[in-house]
Amino acid sequence: MGTRVAEGVREGRSPPEVVIAMEETLAEQEDRNLNSDSSSSSSDDDDEAAEDLRIKTLEKSLAENPFDYDTNVQYIQCLRKFGRLKQLRQARESMNERFPLSSEMWQEWIKDEVSLCTSSEAFTEVEKLYERAVQEYLSVPLWCDYINFVQEHDASISRCSPDGVSKMRQLFERALTAAGLHIIEGNKIWEAYRNFEQAICLIMGDNENEEKEKQTHRVRNLYHRQLSVPLVDLRSTLRDYKLWEAEQGNHNDANSEFDGVPTNIISAYKKAIEVYNARKQYEEQISNHDASDSERLQQFMNYIKFEESSGDPARVQILYERAVALFPISSDLWLRYSSDLDRTLKVPAILRSVYSRATKNCTWVGELWVRYLLSLERLHASEKELSNVFEQAIQCAFPNYKEYLDLFLTRVDGLRRRMSLVGSKEDGLDYVLIRETFQRATEFLLPECLSTDDLLHLHSYWARLEVKLGNDIVAARGVWENLLKKSGSMLEIWLSYISMEIELGQINEARSIYKRCYSKRFSGTGSEDVCHSWLRFEREHGTLDDFDLAQKKVAPRLQELMAFNNQQETKVDLASVVNKDGSPAANAPQKRKIGKALEVKQPPGKRKKYTSEPVQASKRDSIRAPEQIKLAEETDKGQVEKLLDTDAANNQSVGTSESRESKPNHYNDECTAFISNLSVEANEDHLREFFRDCGVTAIRLLKDRKTGGPRGLAYVDFSDDEHLAAAVAKNKQKLLGKKLSIARSDPKHSQKRILDGSKTSAAHGVLIGKRFARGNSIRKEDESEATIVDKRGSSGKFTGSVTFAAPRALVKPLGWTKREAKPDQDNEKPKSNDEFRDMLLKK
Repeated sequence: MGTRVAEGVREGRSPPEVVIAMEETLAEQEDRNLNSDSSSSSSDDDDEAAEDLRIKTLEKSLAENPFDYDTNVQYIQCLRKFGRLKQLRQARESMNERFPLSSEMWQEWIKDEVSLCTSSEAFTEVEKLYERAVQEYLSVPLWCDYINFVQEHDASISRCSPDGVSKMRQLFERALTAAGLHIIEGNKIWEAYRNFEQAICLIMGDNENEEKEKQTHRVRNLYHRQLSVPLVDLRSTLRDYKLWEAEQGNHNDANSEFDGVPTNIISAYKKAIEVYNARKQYEEQISNHDASDSERLQQFMNYIKFEESSGDPARVQILYERAVALFPISSDLWLRYSSDLDRTLKVPAILRSVYSRATKNCTWVGELWVRYLLSLERLHASEKELSNVFEQAIQCAFPNYKEYLDLFLTRVDGLRRRMSLVGSKEDGLDYVLIRETFQRATEFLLPECLSTDDLLHLHSYWARLEVKLGNDIVAARGVWENLLKKSGSMLEIWLSYISMEIELGQINEARSIYKRCYSKRFSGTGSEDVCHSWLRFEREHGTLDDFDLAQKKVAPRLQELMAFNNQQETKVDLASVVNKDGSPAANAPQKRKIGKALEVKQPPGKRKKYTSEPVQASKRDSIRAPEQIKLAEETDKGQVEKLLDTDAANNQSVGTSESRESKPNHYNDECTAFISNLSVEANEDHLREFFRDCGVTAIRLLKDRKTGGPRGLAYVDFSDDEHLAAAVAKNKQKLLGKKLSIARSDPKHSQKRILDGSKTSAAHGVLIGKRFARGNSIRKEDESEATIVDKRGSSGKFTGSVTFAAPRALVKPLGWTKREAKPDQDNEKPKSNDEFRDMLLKK
């Protein structure tokens, strides 16, 4: 401060001024510092709020889905970043209950705990963490960290006490068992073990010759063991061994590779080199970090397959451990690994560890849980352990219900086997456990989620155990009755229920079940099958009265089913014919009572009397034309086609010679379309142009026989069915402003529908005709009046020429009965049919 005052004086200011200026400057600086502290505090508050928000968000996500691996990792990283050690420890423990942790996560966790290690109790906790860590995945660096930690922090080892040395040797041997065969990194553990033993040898005094000799032998034995294991850089290990032997006074030639090395060690060494060289290419492939995960996994599988061919289970196991450490969620890898262990090693501790890690990594694979339960049963695990694993499995999300069913059945299988052992009284094991497991299965697995076979398997197994182990046949029946309440429409369930009763010799109960189900409707042929099954049952187990009773009940049921099936087949056939003709059922005309519409009645006062004179064609046509027009509007296309085709044939027979020559005598209508709703202006050229891409071969336009004008109807012939289908596809398209109705012509089918119609429905049962049968003595031109009775008993009169299809018994030839015969014009009344005929001849 004095220097600043001197400088101010030299600048021409008085000392007081300089001091005041300095005080003001110091005050401003303090103010700035205070503002900076305040700003920093405000910033810290904002960071803390954001930190709390982030942590709460992650906690909420974990509460909703605790099995989200990535969210667990993010939560741990967030807590570690903000130094919340208590929550961090809980988060790590919670995650490890659900998932195995990677070696990196274990190293990070242990590092945080070691930094807080200040007491022997803390050392013990860290040691337990290491024990848990090395059981998760194979990691040579983690084993090395574990070894170093124990050497540094265990006082008994530091003092080289016998207990401490023994503890350390056991730890090294465990490490060698776990990772000593690791071709690339295993030598690190071997080297650490040798260094430990060599250090003990060095601290021994000269007066401990015997102990020192033993220690030297231990070191030499470690060298010999390592030289027989295929490891990377094994030649360097051989050189170190020769140098160590030289230090012990066993001189050898450094220029000779095997000088001073025992013969058996040389042989083991050469074999280890050969084994290593055979695997070197595989090691290079799986160490290629540029390859994709799928490629590396495949390389591992190839390596494992090669190693299995060598027949060394320990080497195969360590290779599997290396693979699952890199690909922990590969279910195929875990399944193959566990299967190999079950078949080869069968070591309880290893099997438990592998299955525990497999089910934690691949919780969604039901097969792994099933194998886990079976493996524990082989190891004679307690009921408590088996129950815990089963409960964990049930909580998992499997992709389908089949896996849940396998899990429940595996659990039941295990309980049954242990209960079936003679004198088994394990842990209060009782059949109640089996019944409860089945009950849970039926509540968990809904019938609609399982196939019929699976459903029957579950319930038949349950019912059988109720009888054999539970000794309760009533409970067994209850199993089936409960299933029938849910799925009683399945025939297989009824038959399985009956089969159980028959196996138990309960014939009357089986018969009562048949009586309950024979009248039910089952899918397919099930209804018929259950009836026939009942008859077979009575043949084999019942009396004659029982068989007669079953036949009495079954026969009408089978007739009913046969009638129903025939009706369904008729509907299917009719629908197929309609679709074949190009007229969908949805567009079919509504049924109508067209009997009355076809009547062409005359007023009673003007009814024509019988006469033997022929009716003029023009009069006949004038009577029939309105009838045909009405028929075309109100009947289906098949009937119209038939009648119009008949008219066309008649027109040809009664027409002029010119019309006979211009029209063919016969049309087979095999590739013909019937066209209606034509414009009166349409001619053959219009139709040829309309069907220009359909291969038209002939066109027949129907004309009115009285006026010669167009009737708006036509037949068009095509070259083949393919062109006919293309023509029918043009249905409802317009020609000259009118929508055409186009359908395949099939007069034979139409005639059959007309003739059969009287047996099916009123709409299709109209009796239509134009002439009497040729065998009548009356001429064709004579018109008649006939009364027929339809299916429902109502009578409808058809006059004129509409008696073609009337049943012969109902047709009454005009003038042949006394009641309907009319006297002639001389008021002569015939006495009999013979007189009537004579009268006709005279006239």
